[in-house]
Amino acid sequence: MGERSSPEDSPPEDVRIPASEQERAAPTRESDAALGRRAQILATEHWGLLAARSTAQSEVLTRITIFLTLVSAGLVTIGLLGQASGFAGWFGGASIAILAFLTLIGFMTQVRVMNVSEEDMMYVVAMNRLRGAYVDLDPHVEEIFLASTYDDQDGMKLTYSFLRRRSVSILLGSSVMLLIVVNACVTGLLVGSAIAAGGGTFGWAVGLGIAAGTVFAAGFMTFGGVGFRSAWKQYVPRRKTPGSTPPSLR
Repeated sequence: MGERSSPEDSPPEDVRIPASEQERAAPTRESDAALGRRAQILATEHWGLLAARSTAQSEVLTRITIFLTLVSAGLVTIGLLGQASGFAGWFGGASIAILAFLTLIGFMTQVRVMNVSEEDMMYVVAMNRLRGAYVDLDPHVEEIFLASTYDDQDGMKLTYSFLRRRSVSILLGSSVMLLIVVNACVTGLLVGSAIAAGGGTFGWAVGLGIAAGTVFAAGFMTFGGVGFRSAWKQYVPRRKTPGSTPPSLR
C-alpha cells in the first residue's frame, strides 16, 4: 500500500500564489486587445493629420494660383489702358487702383501662405509624436522609419528632409519666398506709380518703389522668423532627438 500523504507534504498556505498575482503574471488576451486598440486609435489620428495637411496644402496652392492669375491679368489690363489713354489723363488713377487691389489681395494671400506653412510644420511634428508612440508599442519598428520619431525641432527637420540636410535652397525655392518676391514687386509698382502720378520724378518713383518692396519683403521674412521661434518656445516635445541642441541655445 502507498504511503499516505501527511499534512507536512502539502505546501504551506502562506507560500501559495494569490489568484490575483497569477492573473497578472500570465499573459491575457485583454492586454493584446488593449495594444491593438491603442494602435488603431493612433493610426486613425495619423490619417486624420494627413488628410488635414493635404487639404491645407491644396487650398493654399489654389489661392496662390488665383493671385498669380490676378497679377498677370492686372498688368495686362494696365498695358491696355495705357495704350487706350496714351499713358495720360485718367491712366494714372486707374493703374493705381488696379495695383492697390493686387497689393491687398497679395497681402492676404501672403499671410495665408505663411499660416499654412506653420500649420504644415505643426502636422509634421504631430505625426512625429505619433511615430514615437508606435515605437513605444513596438520598439522593433523604429529602425524601419526614415521620418523621425522625435517631435522636437531636430526631428521636424529630419522628417522634412531625411535623405540629406536641409539647405538654403529649400527657402529660396519655397512658395513663401515666391510670393514675397511677387508681392514686393507689386508693392513697389504701386508706390512708384503713386509718386509718378503725383508729379514726382522718375528717379524718385523708382527709388521709393524699390525701398517699399524691400521693406515689404524684410517685414514678412521677419514676421515668419519670429513666428517660427515663438512656436518652438511654447512647445514642449514628448521625445527629444538624442544629442539635440536646446532651442534657447540655437
